Amino acid sequence: MSQQLLILCNAVAVLLLVFGLYFPRYRRKDMVVSILGINVGVLAVATVLSKADVSAGLGLGLFGVLSIIRLRSRELDQEEVAYYFAALALGLLGGIAVQPEWLTPALMTAIVVALFIGGHPALFADARSQSVTLDAAITDEDELTARLEALLGGSVQKIKVRRVDLVNDTTVVDVRFSLDRKSRGS
Repeated sequence: MSQQLLILCNAVAVLLLVFGLYFPRYRRKDMVVSILGINVGVLAVATVLSKADVSAGLGLGLFGVLSIIRLRSRELDQEEVAYYFAALALGLLGGIAVQPEWLTPALMTAIVVALFIGGHPALFADARSQSVTLDAAITDEDELTARLEALLGGSVQKIKVRRVDLVNDTTVVDVRFSLDRKSRGS
């Protein structure tokens, strides 16, 4: 497959990823420029590395360095990390020709489809995750679960107590829960 066709496949895939999936679901304008920028940057570097006499290790090392720099600069949600790495992978795939020729477009399609399915709003639509600070120091797990269910309007699936402060009378907990049907207005 020609380099121009690979670049075109990458452009279609990343534009679909950003404007068809990511932005409509998460609405973060700052991540749009980040995802597009990292994709084009990695595409350019991968294209140059594929033409030069350098090892694949150098390219993968660069991939790692780019990831660390971006991921350490600001906290990202897990979904945003997935889109970010998808953009990196699409850029690498678009920059390096492989055989058979159909493999690169197929892998690009697989990445976009995986994010479409895995991040679809209908998938586990009732599942929620939240960090909650309660205005009481609660050490009894049954009492804590009942309080969270009443507060969140759902069924608690899992809790992880992060901190119980007996002096300031607070409890910080990470909770995974499912919304009750009546809470959703169904």
